[in-house]
Amino acid sequence: MTLHPDLLSAIETYFDAIHECDTDKLNAVFHPSSSLFDGDNGTVFVEPIDSFSRDVGARVSPASTGQTREAEVLMIDMLSPLSATVKIRIRAHGNVFVDHLGFVKGAQGWQIVSKIWHLERRIDASSAV
Repeated sequence: MTLHPDLLSAIETYFDAIHECDTDKLNAVFHPSSSLFDGDNGTVFVEPIDSFSRDVGARVSPASTGQTREAEVLMIDMLSPLSATVKIRIRAHGNVFVDHLGFVKGAQGWQIVSKIWHLERRIDASSAV
């Protein structure tokens, strides 16, 4: 299957939203019924997108502190012409996360319908730029 430029654009919007703590971009790329999941503490943590969006909007953005955007696509698995799973790595301040983003293309274009995230590592503040 062919990669869709508009899917790549949606991924870039996600990267920008996290780096800039831009809730308009975040809300544009996430489906309004989506949720985020994490199991790092041994239990399943679920957060609806509206709660996550409020959390992101209350943060100091990495961009505003001069942190360079560090984000990369590790894998794109096109499940169909209208659905994909995207594995990414992204840094926000001293935290490096690996996310699996479930994308579906609908009337609003490619949107994230689910996110499973994992805190891969923390970067020592003395070595963080």
